[in-house]
Amino acid sequence: MIRILIADDHAVVRQGLIQIVSDTSDIVVSDEAINGREVLAKISKNKYDVVVLDIGMPDFSGLDILNEIKKEYPKLPVLMLSIYPEEQYAVRALKAGASGYLTKKVAPEELIRAIRKVYSGGKYVTSTLAETLAVSLVKGEKPPHESLSDREFQVMTMLAEGKRLKDIAKALFISEKTVSSYKSRIFEKMRMKSNAELIRYAIKYGLID
Repeated sequence: MIRILIADDHAVVRQGLIQIVSDTSDIVVSDEAINGREVLAKISKNKYDVVVLDIGMPDFSGLDILNEIKKEYPKLPVLMLSIYPEEQYAVRALKAGASGYLTKKVAPEELIRAIRKVYSGGKYVTSTLAETLAVSLVKGEKPPHESLSDREFQVMTMLAEGKRLKDIAKALFISEKTVSSYKSRIFEKMRMKSNAELIRYAIKYGLID
């Protein structure tokens, strides 16, 4: 039996995932978590075979939680589940140690396949993501946004979506001054001077819808 921990701050999503795996004979939801602190606390006390982790948690980002899990439990498979398109976070998540990345739009049977694949020690990527990875390897060139840290990238996408500094600060549990500092670093690293330029860039690379 594959024991999974579902980590998502939305009850509807958690219940939906529970319903999906309830139709299988080899997967069971052992536990649920609604924020990053709860994820780390439960992993330290209980044994799970797979963690299904939402990238948009309310206290820490899913990538921050993933990094912490991999420091303490490097062999524990983590399957990232997100509302964000693969272009935004998939490559970063895989580089950080995730065993797979799926958007919440996938069919239930694909989620089940992914859980089984990462449990067996494999990596699960969609055909679209595999193509993206292959193209990036062939080109050998990294777009400017890949030079950003995970937090800088997160702030960049929120700025590109038109969010105000105070709203970003509230969402990420940091000060508005800190967000402003991130913004300055982002513009410096990407050699940009305006939000409009940032939005055009994000659209070009498919980082926002």
